[in-house]
Amino acid sequence: MTGILYHGQPNGPSFTVLAAAFEKGVDLDLHAIDLVAGERHSTALPHPLEVDQSIEGEGPVLVVDGVAMTDSVFLACYLDEVGTGPALRPADPYARWQMMAWCRYVIERVAPAAAALGTAAAPPPAVPATIASADLAARWQDAVGGRIDEGKLTDSRTKIVQAVEKLEAQLADGRDWLMGDFSIADLESFAWLAGMRAILPDAFAAAPLTDAWKARLRARPAVARALAHTTVPNPETVWAPGPEINRWG
Repeated sequence: MTGILYHGQPNGPSFTVLAAAFEKGVDLDLHAIDLVAGERHSTALPHPLEVDQSIEGEGPVLVVDGVAMTDSVFLACYLDEVGTGPALRPADPYARWQMMAWCRYVIERVAPAAAALGTAAAPPPAVPATIASADLAARWQDAVGGRIDEGKLTDSRTKIVQAVEKLEAQLADGRDWLMGDFSIADLESFAWLAGMRAILPDAFAAAPLTDAWKARLRARPAVARALAHTTVPNPETVWAPGPEINRWG
């Protein structure tokens, strides 16, 4: 497989894909880009509809044999198929459904909240000039201008608190990983929650199981390798506009 991964700092969706590639032993040509500066919209990257209209917002782009793909959970599934390392998805159909349902929860509830809080804490400097998606352009304009209403920020904080509570409940039976075996659910959950401790410390004040889970995850060689692909001291503080906040709450 000939693949190029255009990725941002190892936070949010870029972390998921980097760590999945390393876990699976997939040899990719890694190209770091500045997502906060809007470099994903550069003419140097391929821009099919799937990239321009990505529901994930500012995430990595994987190009394989000239075909561009986006969205971290689905990219991790792809890498799980083509890589040679241990599986990142359960073989049992019901267990796989559980994992994908968990990932959907993260994509639709946690990721928009984390991106909203992250860009509110550290707004990007300017709106890129060549964004094709009107929805994403609007999120950029709001982030740069500091225009996110307090109701959405309050709702986002609530969703992060609920996500930590969900992790604590999932880990309460003594398991090491969210689905029993290590999986994409662990990577995607860590990806969006790692930067929330500094922004919302109260959410983690009584979360010892989540803390222990994070420590186990950071100790994995592939995760450490992914986190090392950074150009800043604290990549978890770097945010670009992410998924749209759910209209249904």
